[in-house]
Amino acid sequence: MDFEITRDVRNELLKRRELDFTLTFDGATPSRKSIQEKLAALQNKDENLLVLDLERTRFGKMELFGRARIYDDEESKKSTEREYLLKRGEPKAESEE
Repeated sequence: MDFEITRDVRNELLKRRELDFTLTFDGATPSRKSIQEKLAALQNKDENLLVLDLERTRFGKMELFGRARIYDDEESKKSTEREYLLKRGEPKAESEE
C-alpha cells in the first residue's frame, strides 16, 4: 500500500487536520481498519483520533481516493463527528444466545 497525501489542511476552529489521499494497492481493496492503522502510523498519530470519511475506488484500477480527519483530542472528535462515522470500523458486538 502506497499513500500519497494530495491535500493537508489544518482546521483550527475544529481542532483537526483534514487530509485527502490517494492509496495505491495490490490485490483486494484494503479494509477500513487497515487503511486507518497505516495512515495513523504514517502521520505519527493515535489511530483512535483518526476518522475515515470517504473512500472511493474506480472500477478496474488499484487506486482508492479517500478523505480523513485527524483530531487533536478525543473530546473534540466526539463533539464534532457524526455518530455513524464513529461506529464505522469498530468490531461488531457479538450477540448473546
